[in-house]
Amino acid sequence: MTVIAHVSDLHLDLGERATERARKVLGYLREIPGPVDAVLVSGDIADHGTDEEYAQARELLDLPWPVLVLPGNHDRRGPFRAGLLDGEPEDDELNQVVRTPGAVFVLCDSTIPGKDEGVLAETTLDWLDRALAAEDGTLPVFVCFHHPPVDLHTPHVDRVRQFGEDRLAEVLGRHPHVVALLCGHAHVAAATTFAGLPLLVAPGVASTVPLPLEGRPVVDFELAPALAFHVLDGDRRLVTHYRALG
Repeated sequence: MTVIAHVSDLHLDLGERATERARKVLGYLREIPGPVDAVLVSGDIADHGTDEEYAQARELLDLPWPVLVLPGNHDRRGPFRAGLLDGEPEDDELNQVVRTPGAVFVLCDSTIPGKDEGVLAETTLDWLDRALAAEDGTLPVFVCFHHPPVDLHTPHVDRVRQFGEDRLAEVLGRHPHVVALLCGHAHVAAATTFAGLPLLVAPGVASTVPLPLEGRPVVDFELAPALAFHVLDGDRRLVTHYRALG
């Protein structure tokens, strides 16, 4: 069995509110007996992409489980690389393949510098195609990015989702060992499908974006921070548990 803890959209800004909400979620992960095979943090880790915000993030993300990070639209690639990955502060696309004993995580950069919406650039899609082709199917593969490639019926998010998704669907269709797509950005716990695969969206840590029918603020700062646990069993059946920490 493989267990993935999935958190997203911490929006750390050195302020007390964002810090305390992040501490609540990450502290919960730090204290559970586990085991957890990986903690995926699917973007918008920093609110302004500053070195100081990434220094704070690095401290908070010091967990007893492997931590995987990818950028969101509020992140800046150069400081992200330097602050969280000990890399050179380069500004090109930040794509990664991370292998754990039970799964492979293909982390795609869906950001467009200076914009809130997302896209997988042609270079990233070509890289993704090659990365998936290199896997022989022995291990399940999760494809991860920040922006969801479908409408979630929350207008505030849908206008800045991932676009150009047809090519992504073509790439995924060639690789049957992909078991699910994991993303963030929407600040809502959601589950749907894309290209015949589960598309699982992590709730926001910093805030929640409710459905319009709920009659709440467009961005709600009062609802509790939350996280997801994705559990993949030996039959490759995937179950997701969402956990709100009120």
